[in-house]
Amino acid sequence: MRCNPFHLFRVFVVILLLGSLAGLHPVWGQSGPSASATGEKVELLPPGADSLVVVNQPGMVVRKLFNNVRFRHKGVLMYCNLAIQNVTTNVIEAYGNVRIIQGDTISVRSDTMFYYGNTRLANMRGHVVLKDRKMTLSTSQLDYDMANGLAVYPKPGRIVDRENVLTSKEGYYDTRTKQFTFRQNVKLVNPKYTLTADSLLYNSLTKIATFQGPTKIVSKDGTLLAREGQYNTITRVSNFQRRATVETDKYTLTGDTLDFDNTTEIGVARGNVVMVAKSDQTILTGNQGRYNGKAGVSRLTGNALVRSAINQDTLYMRADTLFSFDNKEKKTRKLVGQKNVLVYKSDLQSRCDSLVYDVADSVIYFFKKPIVWSENYQLEADSITAKLKNNHLHTMLLRSKSFVISQDTLRNFNQVKGRTITAHFQQLADKANPTESKTSLDRVIVEGNGQSIYFAMDDKNKMVGLNHVECSKMNLEFKESKVDRIRFYGRPDAAFVPPHEVTDDKKHLDGFRWRKDEKPTKAKTLGQAEKPADEPKPKKPEKINASIKPSPGKTVLTDKK
Repeated sequence: MRCNPFHLFRVFVVILLLGSLAGLHPVWGQSGPSASATGEKVELLPPGADSLVVVNQPGMVVRKLFNNVRFRHKGVLMYCNLAIQNVTTNVIEAYGNVRIIQGDTISVRSDTMFYYGNTRLANMRGHVVLKDRKMTLSTSQLDYDMANGLAVYPKPGRIVDRENVLTSKEGYYDTRTKQFTFRQNVKLVNPKYTLTADSLLYNSLTKIATFQGPTKIVSKDGTLLAREGQYNTITRVSNFQRRATVETDKYTLTGDTLDFDNTTEIGVARGNVVMVAKSDQTILTGNQGRYNGKAGVSRLTGNALVRSAINQDTLYMRADTLFSFDNKEKKTRKLVGQKNVLVYKSDLQSRCDSLVYDVADSVIYFFKKPIVWSENYQLEADSITAKLKNNHLHTMLLRSKSFVISQDTLRNFNQVKGRTITAHFQQLADKANPTESKTSLDRVIVEGNGQSIYFAMDDKNKMVGLNHVECSKMNLEFKESKVDRIRFYGRPDAAFVPPHEVTDDKKHLDGFRWRKDEKPTKAKTLGQAEKPADEPKPKKPEKINASIKPSPGKTVLTDKK
């Protein structure tokens, strides 16, 4: 056979080229993943390529293939424009329009590929695109372990499916479980929300994102901040641990654990729950909380406490269960306490079993054996309504079995009782602190079965007698915390008892109970331990100012109705 000079020249060039490539890519050595000589050989599929050159080197066989190159290995098909196949080490270098087809689910494209047949590891570089049914991964570097079904990209990557676009600096993808692991600057964008995190696990089948580390989810409904938990991108239900916060345009809800449904706007928090109403900075705390954003209803249980700012003052309310009801149309709120309710405000303290506070109208309704204290007054009835004005107690209405008690400076108890009592309050300057004011009774109106006991005092603060009056209606007017005028209506039955005839049985009306020890303090309402009272220091005798001193000639008895 005659030798073709051109053919010899082409073989010579190929040998030089292979030698230079072997120097640039030491994949033909015995130190990398190709070191093992075991395993099924990569099969070159017919027709193999448009052009094939075989080069025999000492100890190994090398092929160079041009155009329409096709390989098969363990059921995986590989395509490229140019391939250098080391048959001995079972390693392939592929260049130009590289593709991998694995079954009917996974395909990968890249500019170049280094494939180690013995370990079934593919190192893909350039513009890498991995498609797995409904998901597409794009990156510049991908190491695909086909034996274990694990794809690793140490460079920034972008994943797109029908609902989401997710980017990260690096990631891992398990093609068997469809589980992604993303690290550093993770961002998941959905038409309805955006999620950012330090690290994130995402399952493309279940569409559930699991994260550890600081995470933020922002949607039109609000913002969620958490450190550990799960988020279902389809149902938009979140389950969080390690202290999480949901913030909407109306509320923030925080708890040690938090479950939140973005669709229904229902959130359930447990452990050190804090809920803040943004409109007026009302703060609700408790052990467990539930928030229904669409209905505008919040509920807290377990050491439930509400702090409601009223101008420069704060109203504290504790109960076994606390509710907050929002009226979206009127943009108003009602706070409801149930069971063992305690209330503390600078000029009002209370105990009851049920309470409703209309924040917009500044009205508090007390139910089920309520008792209210204001300054040195104690008020009881079957139900009580207190109206606030300019941050202070203005009017109080007592219905059924109403009883008002005040203690004077001589520790005598002035008492008024009846079917219905309306107490009007006023603000007086505080002599001890001129910049502040204090709440004082201005007028008390008793209607129905009225009874009263009050102790008359002279100018020297000495008791001059006890007045006991029964009538259908009475009106008591006060001046500087002292009874200034009393009017009795409807055939009053009045009796004046001189000091020497005042006995214990005449000092109290039926049903009298002085319950000052039950009066809530701020510490008790907040659930805090109270500081022990300091031992009182001996004081020098000083003149006692009378707190209740009816002026002679101002008591009026009348039959007018």
